[in-house]
Amino acid sequence: MHVVSFVFTLVVALASFDRGPVHVVTTDDPKRIDWSLTVPASLDAVWDAFTTSEGLSAWAAPAANVELRDGGKWLVNFPNAAPGGGTILIYQPKTLLAISAMAPERFPNVRRERTLAVFTFTPSGPDRTEVHLTQTGWKTGDEWDRAFAYLSEGNAQLLQLLYRRFASGPIDWSKLR
Repeated sequence: MHVVSFVFTLVVALASFDRGPVHVVTTDDPKRIDWSLTVPASLDAVWDAFTTSEGLSAWAAPAANVELRDGGKWLVNFPNAAPGGGTILIYQPKTLLAISAMAPERFPNVRRERTLAVFTFTPSGPDRTEVHLTQTGWKTGDEWDRAFAYLSEGNAQLLQLLYRRFASGPIDWSKLR
């Protein structure tokens, strides 16, 4: 007699799409957004791009403030807007960075209550690093749904800038204004 057991994991995908080198999957149960991309750079370089003010401002926005410690700032200063980012909850060098993430100002409740954004970093060769971002902690309601849709696209665009930073060099923000 053969006993066969099956384990099923049901994840209802609302959307799966690519934005340049960034692959995005949104799910409803549990509600979350996953972004992934392969960056043409070493793990050390990518880690530096996320965990130093200079590194973050070379791709995310003209100015950034990173305090790499539990409870430290991870802020991106977008022109003509309140800072984005959040507070570092925990980090494991060259492996994981988790932040309590603020939504843009247009979503005041989501910005105040925050979500959890977890970045993981995996080397996939001497000059290639897999970056994965998962954002969870979504609540119900119209504002939360609108923030979810906005950030699905917005963070994909932001991660495209990360790719561009390593494919073409640091971004010259003065040319983009």
